[in-house]
Amino acid sequence: MPVPSQPRAAPDLETLEAVQRRVLWLATAIVHHANRVRENRSGVKVGGHQASSASMVSLMTALWFSELRAEDRVSVKPHASPVLHAINYLLGRLERPYLESLRAFGGLQSYPSRTKDPDPVDYSTGSVGIGATAPIWAAIARRYLEHHRFEAPPRGREIALLGDAELDEGAVWEAIADPWVARLGEVLWVVDLNRQSLDRVVPDIAFGRLAGMFEAAGWQVLTVKYGRRLEALFERAGGEDLRRRIDEMPNEEYQRLLRADPAELRERLPGRSAGLTKLVGDLSDKKLRAAFRDLGGHDIGKLIDAYRAVQHDRPTVIFAYTIKGWSLPIEGHPENHSALLTQEQFEGLAPELGTDAGDPWAPFDPGSPEGELAAAAATSLAREEPAPRRPPEVPPSLGRRHRGEASTQQAFGRFFVDLVHEAPEVAERVVTVSPDVASSTNLGGWINKSGIWSVGERRDWFADDPQTLVHWHETTGGRHIELGIAETNLVGLLGELGATWSRHGQPLLPIGTIYDPFVGRALEPWSFGIYAGGQSILIGTPSGVSLAPEGGAHQSIVTPSIGIGQPGCAFWEPAFGQDLEWTLLHALSRLGREDGESAYFRLSTRPLDQALAGDDGSDERRASVLAGGYALRRAKGTPQVTLVGMGAVMPEVLRAADALGHAADVICVTSADLLHRALRSLSGFEDDPTEILDELFPDDRAAPMVTVLDGAPSALAFLGAVNAVELTPLGVARFGQSGDLEDVYRHHEIDTESVVGAALDLMD
Repeated sequence: MPVPSQPRAAPDLETLEAVQRRVLWLATAIVHHANRVRENRSGVKVGGHQASSASMVSLMTALWFSELRAEDRVSVKPHASPVLHAINYLLGRLERPYLESLRAFGGLQSYPSRTKDPDPVDYSTGSVGIGATAPIWAAIARRYLEHHRFEAPPRGREIALLGDAELDEGAVWEAIADPWVARLGEVLWVVDLNRQSLDRVVPDIAFGRLAGMFEAAGWQVLTVKYGRRLEALFERAGGEDLRRRIDEMPNEEYQRLLRADPAELRERLPGRSAGLTKLVGDLSDKKLRAAFRDLGGHDIGKLIDAYRAVQHDRPTVIFAYTIKGWSLPIEGHPENHSALLTQEQFEGLAPELGTDAGDPWAPFDPGSPEGELAAAAATSLAREEPAPRRPPEVPPSLGRRHRGEASTQQAFGRFFVDLVHEAPEVAERVVTVSPDVASSTNLGGWINKSGIWSVGERRDWFADDPQTLVHWHETTGGRHIELGIAETNLVGLLGELGATWSRHGQPLLPIGTIYDPFVGRALEPWSFGIYAGGQSILIGTPSGVSLAPEGGAHQSIVTPSIGIGQPGCAFWEPAFGQDLEWTLLHALSRLGREDGESAYFRLSTRPLDQALAGDDGSDERRASVLAGGYALRRAKGTPQVTLVGMGAVMPEVLRAADALGHAADVICVTSADLLHRALRSLSGFEDDPTEILDELFPDDRAAPMVTVLDGAPSALAFLGAVNAVELTPLGVARFGQSGDLEDVYRHHEIDTESVVGAALDLMD
């Protein structure tokens, strides 16, 4: 990695401290206005985090007004969003009226949002742990662009500002443990070590253990514990006793002494140390209180020194000791997490910070040292965002004739072979990702063609082994990224690969594979990545109880409902190879664009006879497939029942139709999501096409309905509302077990006999 450009010359510390005071005031005032001034029509608490913001003010002031470069990107701790907006206001990036709009409709969001906030936000945060890891995945995505010679803006540092409680999140350690991460020298984490969580003072923050875990993972660890005032006292007689006393002091006791008046502090701090008693006795009340709370995370000069001590041959974490609620009346209180300053406290804070409560949004005088520093920082940080490049044109079809017996997972593997031959310019932008399941999700052929991407080249020691089917050749030019068994890492990386079109102007077409039972495990970070603007395709395979012989209870049941309910994402569950080809190409065509969306596919390892699909490759069939489904059979005359199937159970549905004679219409659903959208649009709640409902369920063919899928039966139950017909939903409503497919289908009542029985009950 190229050595980052030299940082700006350090500003005058006195000026920086004046800026810091104004940032603290603005951040506090933003929350105060939302809760104490703005009309609250609902009576529900608006909230905000004045204490959590205060502990971050010094860290962020030193970064934005001294250390950041235009190419750097920063993920900000969710509860410090008022600090980010305050800084953006001082830099001229946020209009004044928005300062009064925190948590108002159309205003500043509760937490930093790249897609919804009116001012520049590099990363959407809000879900604990996700903001910390996003810069890691963004660094990999940026390197991928560079290694594949896709032109992009200069590479900068990827910085995460996180709270110490976020280190409780397992996703944080899953990311740190990935071997590639240790080679990302552009990654910097700054931990706000205020030793308080939502409910309490953390009894044992175990800093040494945390630092050791980072070091073991190959990170540089820097600590900013004490400020210069306190360090000067350590050099005086009794100073070593003072250092030892604070070092050995439990977190709870330190926080309690922050609340003590000078007399109580003089009594309780020295303990039995005569030297410390004398040292404390020599200090005035003001100096004693100032020294005791002089932690490194609030010393601008010490923070700048730490930022400049970062080496760039490996990732770095800086632990900065801070005080929650720093310089506020609620400083150090164990219940200050969601506490709000009273009007009296707010008005009393103004003169302490050199502001006027009657004019809370006053900017700096442009000719003042603070105004000049803000203007210089704004110029230095100005970043010209690249215009997004149009993604390649995706063909409607790849020309394969889907014959014989094949599962949708097998068709997925063949898809990439065809894509390389038929649409190489599209394949060039495709990047696949898997959490150690590439071979078992049929990506072997693609890997052999495209290779494995790595931060650096690694030798494939099995390249000459004739019994090795998948060649694991790792280079900077590969197009598949293999992660460890950590689904949250997978979807985190998918989100950032899917954001390169808007972040760097270069669209990638990311596809991730995951065992469908683990979609639930990855759901929250996957959903958050979509919310943050990432566009990608997630392939859940194998799915349902159809994997019973190998999976047992290791089965997915509720994932169809997840697919239907996920905003910003189209859900597909094709039954046949041709349907998969069309829908996957369509999903690729929706990536990397302003009006694009992600996609989730639910596939199966159950081989189906492709002839059951009717060998119809017409444009009309394709249009129906892409709209959400198609009529596979029509009853002669008026149907007595409509059988609707989705995915791997279509053979059972068709056999049930055979058993019923010519009494049933048979509908093959490819996207329950699109049909659900159409139904909502029909009711006036959305603006999606509705023609597919008339095509599949015309009024003159309305009949009682049986729906069948290898998943929760409720996922298709809404279809009865199309024509207000009686409906019996069949599906998987109990935990699964191992067994032969026929036995398992019978157990869950999605076998042919159950479908026929349900239909006959409705036909009586």
